[in-house]
Amino acid sequence: MKNTYRELKTFLILWSTQSLSQLGSAMTGFALTLWLYEKTGSALQTALLSICSYTPYVLMSIFAGALSDRWDKKRTMLVCDTIAACCSLTVLFLLKTDSLRPCHMYVLNAVNGLMNTVQQPASEVTMTLIIPRGQYQRTSGLRSLSNSLVTILHPVLATSLYAVIGMDGVIGVDIATFAAAFIALAFWVHIPSTEIRGAEGPKENILSSAKDGLSYLSQNGLILWLILFLAGVNFVASAFDAALPPYVLSRENGGRPVLGLVMSCAGVATLAGSLAVTALPAPKDRIRVIVLTMLFSLGTENFILAFARTPIWWCIAQIIGWSVIPVMNANLDVVLRSTIPPEMQGRVYSCRNTMQFFTIPIGTFVGGFLVDKVCEPWMARTDPEGVLACMFGVGDGSGAAMVMFVLGCMGIAVCLAFGRILSRYEFAEPSAE
Repeated sequence: MKNTYRELKTFLILWSTQSLSQLGSAMTGFALTLWLYEKTGSALQTALLSICSYTPYVLMSIFAGALSDRWDKKRTMLVCDTIAACCSLTVLFLLKTDSLRPCHMYVLNAVNGLMNTVQQPASEVTMTLIIPRGQYQRTSGLRSLSNSLVTILHPVLATSLYAVIGMDGVIGVDIATFAAAFIALAFWVHIPSTEIRGAEGPKENILSSAKDGLSYLSQNGLILWLILFLAGVNFVASAFDAALPPYVLSRENGGRPVLGLVMSCAGVATLAGSLAVTALPAPKDRIRVIVLTMLFSLGTENFILAFARTPIWWCIAQIIGWSVIPVMNANLDVVLRSTIPPEMQGRVYSCRNTMQFFTIPIGTFVGGFLVDKVCEPWMARTDPEGVLACMFGVGDGSGAAMVMFVLGCMGIAVCLAFGRILSRYEFAEPSAE
C-alpha cells in the first residue's frame, strides 16, 4: 500500500485539487443553466450554452494537441485555468451591475471552451507521464470516482447556494476551488518532460504536426473506429442533455429541486460504477465491454424516461443508464493509453477530440430544436386520448418525452452498427511495468 501511494503521490495531488476545481466550475455552469432557462423558458437557447462551449473545442482541438506537444504542460494548464477563472469573475461583475445577458454567457462559454481545448490534451499527456503503466485501470477508476462525486454534488450545492445567496455564492466557491488547484499545480506537482517525435526541428509547423495525429489514426483502424463509435454515442447523449432540463423543469411534478435530484442520481450511479472499476479484474475483451455498456445505457435510460411519469422513475432511469459509464471509460482509457505512444498522445488526442466531440454541439442543437420546434408543438396538438398521449403523456414536457424515445432508438442503432465493425479488431492487453 505504501509503495502504491508513493508511486501515485503526484497523481493524487493533481487529481484531487483539479477535481475540486471541476466541482466549482460545474456548480457555476449548472447555476447559469437555471438562470438562463428561468429567463427565457427555451430549451434551444439554454442548449446554446453547451454549443458555444464545444464549438471552439471541436474546431481548434486538432491544432491544440500539436501545440500541447510542444508547450510546457504545467504552464499550459496554469494559463488556461487562470483565463477560465477570469471568465467566472466577468460573470460575477456583469451580475452585480445587472448587465448579464444571454449573449454575454455565450461568448464567455466560448472562451472557456477554447481554454479547455488547449488544456485537455496537455492534461491527458500529463496523466500518462505521472501514472505508472500498471496503474492505468486503478487511476482511471479514481478519475471516474471524482467525476461521479462532482455529478452528485454540483446540482445539490449549486441549487442550495443559488436559492440562499444567489449566483455570488456559487461563483465565490468556484474561485476558491480554482485557487486551491492553481497553488497545488504550481508548487507541488512535478511533470516529467517527454521527447516529441518531430520536434527537434522548430521548422515543423503546426499543420504538419497535426497531420501526424491524423496519419496515426488512419493507420490504426481500432482507435479510429472507436472514436467514430463514440462520436455517434455523443450525438445521442448531447441531444439527451439538451432535452433533460425542459423534460423535468416543465413537468407539474418537476421543477428546479427535482432536476437537481435527478442529475445527482447520475452521479450516485457513476460513483458506484467507479468503485466497482477499481476492484474489477481486467476483462477478456475490452472492446466488447465498451460497446455493450453503451448499448445497455442508451437502450434503457431513454426509454424509461420516455414512458415514466414520476420523479422516482426518472431517478431510477439515471441510475441504470449511468452505472456502467465508468466501466466503459476505464476500458477505453486503457485501450488509448496502451496503444498510442506517449510522445504522440497530445496530437492524437487532439484529433480524437475533433472527431469524437464534433457531434456534441450538433446533438445539443438537434435536441433543443426537437423539443422547442417539433415535438412539444406536435404533442400540444395531439389527441389527449390518442396513442401518443398514452405513450408520452400530455401537457408541457410530453414533447421532451417523445424526444427521449427517439434518442433511445437511435442509441441502439449506433451501438449495433459500430459493434459489428469493432468486432473485427483485437486489443492486446499491455504488460505491467
